[in-house]
Amino acid sequence: MKRLIIMALSVAFLFSCGTPSGKEELYRNNRSPLVHKPYMELPLGAVKPTAWLRDQLLRQTTGMTGHLDEIVPNIMGDRNGWLGGDGDKWERGPYWIDGLVPLAYILDDEALKAKAQRWIEWTLASQQEDGFFGPSEDLPNVDGLQRDRTHDWWPRIVVLKYLQQYYDATGDERVISFMTKYFRYQLETLPELPLGNWSYWAVERGADNIMVVYWLYNITGDAFLLDLGKLLAQQTAPWKDRLSDHSTLFTRYELHCVNLAQGFKAPVIEYQGNGDPAYVEAVLTGYEDLMKQLGWPNGMYGSDEMLHSGSPTQGSEFCSAVELMFSLERMIEITGRTDLADWLEKVAYNALPTQATDAFDARQYYQQLNQVEVSRRMRNFMTSYNGTEGTFGPLTGFPCCTANMHQGWPKFVRDLWFASDDAGLAALYYGPCTVTAKVAGGEEVSIEESGNYPFSEGVRFKVAALERPTAFPLHLRIPGWCETGSLKVNGEEVAAGKGGETLVVNREWKQGDEMELCLPLHIKVSRWYEYAAAVERGPLVFALKMKENWTKVANDGKFGSRYGDWYYEVHSPDPWNFVLLREDVEGEHPESAFVLEELPVAEGAYPWNVENAPLQIKARARSMTDWQPYGGSAGPLPYSDQYQAELGPVQEITLIPYGCTTLRVTEFPVTY
Repeated sequence: MKRLIIMALSVAFLFSCGTPSGKEELYRNNRSPLVHKPYMELPLGAVKPTAWLRDQLLRQTTGMTGHLDEIVPNIMGDRNGWLGGDGDKWERGPYWIDGLVPLAYILDDEALKAKAQRWIEWTLASQQEDGFFGPSEDLPNVDGLQRDRTHDWWPRIVVLKYLQQYYDATGDERVISFMTKYFRYQLETLPELPLGNWSYWAVERGADNIMVVYWLYNITGDAFLLDLGKLLAQQTAPWKDRLSDHSTLFTRYELHCVNLAQGFKAPVIEYQGNGDPAYVEAVLTGYEDLMKQLGWPNGMYGSDEMLHSGSPTQGSEFCSAVELMFSLERMIEITGRTDLADWLEKVAYNALPTQATDAFDARQYYQQLNQVEVSRRMRNFMTSYNGTEGTFGPLTGFPCCTANMHQGWPKFVRDLWFASDDAGLAALYYGPCTVTAKVAGGEEVSIEESGNYPFSEGVRFKVAALERPTAFPLHLRIPGWCETGSLKVNGEEVAAGKGGETLVVNREWKQGDEMELCLPLHIKVSRWYEYAAAVERGPLVFALKMKENWTKVANDGKFGSRYGDWYYEVHSPDPWNFVLLREDVEGEHPESAFVLEELPVAEGAYPWNVENAPLQIKARARSMTDWQPYGGSAGPLPYSDQYQAELGPVQEITLIPYGCTTLRVTEFPVTY
């Protein structure tokens, strides 16, 4: 019965427009005729991270996010065109502020706020009488600075995103008048100077523009914004067709990796305006095709930079991870789908932590699933940057990721909780935090979320502050990988459901109430490229543990300052060419073959590295002599499980969470 009720609610959400009459609206939902949303974002700063997640954001503060203007002053300093200078005038400055604003307001960090405010003030002051804003004088590109195409729509789309967040945090009404004026300019100008006039990036990513247009419409109700939304949708790339045609995602080099990450949300953003459920279905079809053709068990895909293959030695760009996360966060809010939240956790708890250093002082442009060496070498990537793209540095690969990486964790934190359309709260993916928000009757409640998720199966909640007992619904997702989940309140089980459902518990809550969401975790083995095996447990993927020797290398300057002054290489003396045993991989009870061990970790230790990995799995394997390195990468995966190749004796290997590794094998061949 619970499943039927939940499904009925989902259908109602998908086909209703505007806020239903009689609903108590504490937070802004879509205004009619836009499709009604089951969930709504809370104000920026309503969710505060705790435990390791707060540590993660603090590392960004002391690392590149908090000091990018000092680390790359030629790009992000006073010379930047978005501060009125003659330097970089395109996407990089806006990218940085798009991550800096949420970090500053979530941590309530005055120094970070002040850094962001300089950019905001210049932008607001730059608006011209017709509504246009930003840099406007084209200059030749020099020293790696992008100074042309100053009228391009694309970088302004990024600016709109950070201005939206700034308004959500501060309520600064200047943003509303600024955007209204700019959107009138767009409506008048786009017919003659369309999104693709200066570059194709705005065409590919036009849904981000539509997203902010609808956000403003929900505030002002200005009807012209609906007309602009339709015009932008006409000029945006046809993502609904691309994701559902069973062709585009199967065509090598057809799409750019970051465009795909951003484009995934386009049909759902447009669905709000047209109400056609086929747009939502297109996303689900696209996900299935993506995983079949290019997919990786960590939620990403082999695309370096163009669509390539699902091989575990292709690359995946850092920008793809953070943009895919943002796309999923927006789609979850609009549709309430739990499978999208499952996908989000895969990316956040596997791909995201491994692509930046612990100190957040360097990042890796491409990560590989089977990454046995980090070095400056030419690899089998479709787009290469003189071999630097696999190393960790401030500027190695292409600088877009240096600017864009910062949004990943802060936006993830912001949406750990949503307001639900029934005057309640919803936790649709999990991490340690505290939320403070209004619920039924306008009562303010604070709920603490704790536990060791994603490493352990329990998520705990406590009503930390509530002035008087209040009845309101609490929505909690049961992940698709979980067979059944249950919720206890003050030690008594009150609800249970199957994987893929959302528990909705509507009761009177009081300060001090404690809840435990039990999500049993089981080890499973999934099959991927060349039928290789990956070991998973809940949202976590596990990979071979290898000793990591980090070396800081001075850049040789062969290409001037393009790739920065230095970068990290990582090497290991450990063997990696192991194959798993077929009887273990295909057995009915993989937990008997793959043995989980919880490891003692010092309180407060940062979990995302080899030294502090909270879990490990012991597995049986055999070495394969013929599986050798190729150009600094693991060689091509042997496919046949009848290798007739030289194999070593059965031995024990150790797997740890993928996000804790830099060097690793994730997809293993399988043998008898």
